[in-house]
Amino acid sequence: MNDTSRAPGSFEVLPGATDSPVLLHVPHSARAIPAAVRDGILLDDAALERELDHITDAHTAELAALVARSARVTPWRLVNRLSRLVVDPERFPDEREEMLAVGMGAVYTRTTGRAPLRPDDMDPQPLIDRYFHPYARAMTDAVADRLAATGRAVVIDVHSYPTARLPYELHGDGPRPPVCLGTDSFHTPAGLLAAARKACAGLGGTGTDSPFSGTYVPLEFHGREPRVSALMVEIRRDTYMSEPGGPAGPGLARLAAALTDLVDAASLP
Repeated sequence: MNDTSRAPGSFEVLPGATDSPVLLHVPHSARAIPAAVRDGILLDDAALERELDHITDAHTAELAALVARSARVTPWRLVNRLSRLVVDPERFPDEREEMLAVGMGAVYTRTTGRAPLRPDDMDPQPLIDRYFHPYARAMTDAVADRLAATGRAVVIDVHSYPTARLPYELHGDGPRPPVCLGTDSFHTPAGLLAAARKACAGLGGTGTDSPFSGTYVPLEFHGREPRVSALMVEIRRDTYMSEPGGPAGPGLARLAAALTDLVDAASLP
């Protein structure tokens, strides 16, 4: 577990059009856990499957694939192929991460219900070295590539969230709209937010930064590169699937059409 090279199959960068500035980021769609990582998880198999039902942003990789096929200018995609129970690539890997308060930093030690997931004294560094850092570098490189090719990069972070608040949520007492748009004061321009609201207008309503806020920008660019725009799209799961971990329904096609409109708008010069 101390090998710092990329773990084979842990993520995938899927090329889009050379002139597309858009990168669809799908970090939480997978359920796969390597055997060596599974050995360090305290849950039995049935409990682990239940936890994966709750924590996985099910069908979001499929959603991004539908958008990529439909968009006028094919966006690029970075898709995590491992569960966020291996590492969560969107957390800070150190004390800056507020989710450490509930045992859900870059390497989770607690479940969505705040039950033990790993021993409190486990060393997260091997997992961070093997999985987190290569992923972060790949995301940084993908954004840098779009900047070099098009002069700008637009990161659209594709997530989903449960209809009912789960115990781990630190800020879950606010509105839970069909689509929550997470923003960053530096990296989310008004035009991108307006385009998302317009694209998602037919999905039952949008809200901003509740119950989840912010968006993902690689640290190399965060707060310093205005040519990198970013928006998080959090989709309430009852709009497109059977909760907690069931199949997708007809809502998935409606979501794909809306996100395609957003990608098309974001691709315009």
